[in-house]
Amino acid sequence: MIKNILIDLDGTLTDPKVGITTSARYGLAKVGCPIADDINIDWIIGPPLQASLAKILNVAVDDVLAEQALMGYRERFAVTGLYENHVFEDVAETLNTLKQQGFHLFLATAKPEVYAKQILEHFDLLKYFNYAYGSELNGERTNKGELIAYILEKENLNPAECVMVGDREHDIFGARRNGIETIAVEYGYGSDQELTEAAPQARIKQFSDLLQLLNQSAV
Repeated sequence: MIKNILIDLDGTLTDPKVGITTSARYGLAKVGCPIADDINIDWIIGPPLQASLAKILNVAVDDVLAEQALMGYRERFAVTGLYENHVFEDVAETLNTLKQQGFHLFLATAKPEVYAKQILEHFDLLKYFNYAYGSELNGERTNKGELIAYILEKENLNPAECVMVGDREHDIFGARRNGIETIAVEYGYGSDQELTEAAPQARIKQFSDLLQLLNQSAV
């Protein structure tokens, strides 16, 4: 029986496209690698950001250029990009209902925890969560599997009583690595092919579909 719901942030609760992509372009331009406006970089939303920037720069993940681009990204994101974001339909109402029904809600995002909490607070969503977990600014726990393992240990959760809700393969693979079933949202940034290949236990078209799915004990 599911008691605990781990929930991704970007592409699941909120659409952070403008803030993330604009800040990424800013960071890349600062290291001498401007990206043309007509080049789509939406794929960077969700996975660990330094790895995505390194891919664009064609350097190793731990290369100093990727680190500098990330610093440039944060320079803009921490002030402006955080709030270039909007909450998906029915998210607040659904979180409220899930909490009232007795589920324990935990944010599980690769985004630095300090930013994640600011975003949830800004949109008045933090109050629904037992705790908002994210990565550290030094890159620790940007891997979703490591993050979920950390949450399970910190909260002393039974994986059999948990489900992970997210929009990318990283959410599904990270949860599966820890013995947790998964629900994928189809409105986020994971393509149909990505989600099909990752094979979550269930897929939903809107966040509010969680209510029916969980109440049917389908997961």
